[in-house]
Amino acid sequence: MSATRVQPPHGDQPETAAGGTATLAEIARAAGVSAPTVSKVLNGRGDVAPATRSRVEELLRRHGYQRRRGSVQPAPLLDLVFHELESAWAMEVIRGVENVARDEGLSVVLSESAGRLTPGQTWVDGVLARRPTGVILVLSGLDPAQQAQLTSRDIPFVVLDPAGDPGEDVPAIGATNWQGGVAATRHLLELGHRRIGVLGGPTGMMCSRARIDGYRAALETAGIAYDPGLVRLGNFHHEAGYAEGLALLRMPDRPTAVFTGNDLQALGLYEAARELGLRIPHDLSVVGFDDLPISRWISPPLTTVRQPLTEMAEAAARLALDISRGREPSTLRVDLATRLVERGSSAPPPAA
Repeated sequence: MSATRVQPPHGDQPETAAGGTATLAEIARAAGVSAPTVSKVLNGRGDVAPATRSRVEELLRRHGYQRRRGSVQPAPLLDLVFHELESAWAMEVIRGVENVARDEGLSVVLSESAGRLTPGQTWVDGVLARRPTGVILVLSGLDPAQQAQLTSRDIPFVVLDPAGDPGEDVPAIGATNWQGGVAATRHLLELGHRRIGVLGGPTGMMCSRARIDGYRAALETAGIAYDPGLVRLGNFHHEAGYAEGLALLRMPDRPTAVFTGNDLQALGLYEAARELGLRIPHDLSVVGFDDLPISRWISPPLTTVRQPLTEMAEAAARLALDISRGREPSTLRVDLATRLVERGSSAPPPAA
C-alpha cells in the first residue's frame, strides 16, 4: 500500500456551482473577502484565518456551491479512513480497496479517526488539501457540515459498513447483518441448543444491532422466548469477548452455545472457556461473525458467518470511482450477502 502527497492546484477560476446557485466570485462578495481567499478555503489551504474560513464555509453550504465536475483534476488517490485500525478485520478491507486502486493506477491514503465515528476537522482539512479521487469511510460517517465541505469540492465519498444511518442520499456498502444473525442462531437451534447466549458489539453500531435482532428473530420463530439475561454487550475486540464471555459462562444456568458479534470476540470467548475448563464444542458451541483468516486456524476451527469484507471494500472503491467519473449509480445502498461457514466449533449440546 502506498501513500502519496500531492500539492493541490490553486487559482480556481470564478465558476457557477453545479446547481447554478452561486459563483465563486459571488461567494467572495458575500463573505467580504477576495476570490483568491475563497479559492484557498476550497483548496484546504491553511493560510486563512479561522473566522474567515468558517464564514466562507457557511456561505458555501448556504448557497449549495459545488465545483463543476472536471474543472479541476483530482489527485490519483483514494482516501480510506477507519474509526479504529488494529485488527485483521481492517486488513481485509484494506486489501479490497488496494485491489481496485492498483488496477486503476491510484494510491491509497490510510488514516484513523482514533475511535470516533465522525472524523475530526484535521482529517477533513487534509482531504480538502489532497483533493483525492474519492473517499471511503469505514464504520464511520460525516456530519452534515463535513458532507457539505466534500460536496462543494466535488469529492465523492462512500460509507463502508455504516455505524449508523448514513442518510438516504449517502452512498453506502454494507452486509446482510440481520440475515447473518438469523443464520447463526438457526444453525445452533438445528443442532438442538435451546439456551443460546450472544455477545454483541457497541449498541451505537447498526451492524451490531442488526445481528442481535437476527438472533432474536430466529429464537422467536422457533418459539423460544428472548432472554435479555443471555445478552452481553461490549466492543468488537478480543478483550470484550473474554470478559463478557466469562460473565455468560459463570451463570448458574449457563448457555450451551454462544453467538458472538465477530470472530475476535469468539477468540476471547475461547480463552474464557479454557479458563473455566469447558471444551469447545463438547461443552460449549461457538459461532462467530466475519470469517477472518484466523478463524480457520484456531482450535477447533471456528464456525462463523462469512461477511465478504474484501468484496465490500472493492464495491465501495468502485462506487466512489464511478461517482467521480460522473456515472449515476443505480442504487446508493448495497448490502452484500453473508453466509454461514460450518467448522468444528459447533455441535449438539451435551447430554443432560
